[in-house]
Amino acid sequence: MKHVNLNKPVVAWSTVLVIIASFAACGDTLNVAPKDQIADQTLWETTDNADLFLNDIYTAIPSPVGSGDPLENFTDNSVNGVAGRYSSTVYGNSSYTPSNGPSQWGHYANIRKCNLFIQKVNESTLPEDWKTLRLAEVRFLRAYFYSLLALHHGGVPVITDVLDRYTQGEEIFRARNTFEETIQFITAECSQIAGDLPLTAPSGRITKGAALTLKAWCELFSASPLYNVTDDKAKWQLAADSYKQVMNLGVYELFPDYGTLFLEANNHNSEVIFDRVHLGGTALANTRAQNYGPTFVNGVARAWAGSNPTQELVDTYVMANGLPIDDPASGYEPQNPYVDREQRFYTDIIYDGAEWLGYPIIMKRGVGSKNQTDLSDNNEATNTGYYWRKAVDPQYANLGNIGNGAHFIIFRYAEVLLGYAEAQNEAVGPDLSVYEAVNLVRKRVDLPPVDEGLNREQMRKVIDRERRVELASEDKRWYDIIRWKKAEHVLNGRLHAVSIELENGKWTYKSVPAGGGTRVFFPEKNYVYPIPQSAMDANPKLVQNPNYD
Repeated sequence: MKHVNLNKPVVAWSTVLVIIASFAACGDTLNVAPKDQIADQTLWETTDNADLFLNDIYTAIPSPVGSGDPLENFTDNSVNGVAGRYSSTVYGNSSYTPSNGPSQWGHYANIRKCNLFIQKVNESTLPEDWKTLRLAEVRFLRAYFYSLLALHHGGVPVITDVLDRYTQGEEIFRARNTFEETIQFITAECSQIAGDLPLTAPSGRITKGAALTLKAWCELFSASPLYNVTDDKAKWQLAADSYKQVMNLGVYELFPDYGTLFLEANNHNSEVIFDRVHLGGTALANTRAQNYGPTFVNGVARAWAGSNPTQELVDTYVMANGLPIDDPASGYEPQNPYVDREQRFYTDIIYDGAEWLGYPIIMKRGVGSKNQTDLSDNNEATNTGYYWRKAVDPQYANLGNIGNGAHFIIFRYAEVLLGYAEAQNEAVGPDLSVYEAVNLVRKRVDLPPVDEGLNREQMRKVIDRERRVELASEDKRWYDIIRWKKAEHVLNGRLHAVSIELENGKWTYKSVPAGGGTRVFFPEKNYVYPIPQSAMDANPKLVQNPNYD
């Protein structure tokens, strides 16, 4: 029997094959010509060929590291430093419609590829052990794409067959499943495939831990106030139990150094559960250093200010003694605000006077610095008085650099610990296991343990703060303010920047409205994206989300 290597890494992503391109959906993803037979005689005859098709699906996993306007900018954590970007205009002022709204609907093209892979591999004579593993991987990827659709749009049509209008006619038009049905599909898939996935795998490939974490994450979202209007404790317990399954695998642990966790040198480390592979020096490289770092260093343009941390986020970082800055006992000095803050502040944020590439970055206004806080949106300097340091590799902080190979981490163990703590706290209250999970995350960055004797509401605030800081700039905050229905409070009005100005011979630190304009959020509709008008026009069975008509 021929040996088949089941543990090949996800590579050859830049390979462009005509036989693969022929399967991609064009325009209306439900109305696709029957091109599926073009390369049947060769594509599904060998595992190598079929793996190339699978790798093409892997490349569709979204990653914000190449974006100049990441999902973090759609929250109260950051704003774009470049005027006129979508996050601060169309989305920021909630002027979007089904014709120009934010959307995840394009993932139906990826779902079609998954369905096609599943159909063709099931029909093939490829080795059974290879089929079992690869089918589990593809079912995970399909579930992940559905999670992006559901968490942004609500319930969507769950399609598991390959649609063909030429043979199915009007049957290709599918009505929307409810949100609950969509989530149940995702979690059932993850449960069913978990046993077919390995505990460990080459970087980028799907593992049992990834499947169980996706299941837990969808359950946590479903248990949150947006959809759990009666606060059903059983839903929270379901999420807690799923996160506990991941913890009990014994595979993951916190990476010792939070500051270098996200860099290329530490790809696929002990904390990573699911990541999106990037290939340095190619079109699939990680360009975070060019998009997020300081715009000017020693007068030389080094990056675009694609995402600037807000004063609201900066104020969330506690002091080194573990106390929040609004606690009178914390030692915080408003006119010396960057002294004695917690470790993550220094590894995440570039602030006035912080060193970058061997030079101090000056954000003070009126001194001629090209990095001074830009409240007018007239250039690509910071709109808030801060830049990101987190996951920005100084080796690649150069606009002419094509990028590096640091993978984007989608799920990691710290998030599992905090997800468990949140779900368990909501299900039964702050028992010992909740304290242990939160304190593990805090211990890594030398913060003292959480005070004992907290009630559910007090622990909820602690966990929310930990999530916001620990997962900052990882595209998690949007989901948290949506599922907890906080967006109507934190995305209405202006976000804030620091303005450092000379007054009476002394530098003063003031919180002022940041560039990017006034945010508007309509709770009666904006907790879900609209269904794109193009999809509505193509499928007569779709019903638009409320108040977008």
